Amino acid sequence: MPLFHVRMDVDIPRDLDPQVRDDTLAREKAYSQDLQRQGKWVHLWRIVGKYSNISIFDVESADELHEILWNLPLFPYMTIDVVPLTGHASSIR
Repeated sequence: MPLFHVRMDVDIPRDLDPQVRDDTLAREKAYSQDLQRQGKWVHLWRIVGKYSNISIFDVESADELHEILWNLPLFPYMTIDVVPLTGHASSIR
């Protein structure tokens, strides 16, 4: 299955209704943790000092990743950069 390196930078509007913000964050957490349990979202790291993360996804296709990302509750407030990954000839794994 293809691996993808995904950087997500979040920019929630400061004037977003606090209740909407809290609900969106709760749904985002539940959705992302479900994907982690399924083995599709295999790594999740915070970028220090930013509201950003670097993630590794292990999915069937770019189309599946597209659907996953578009369904993130925080998607409307994100800038996302996707890099497809492949094995390296010098890797011992």
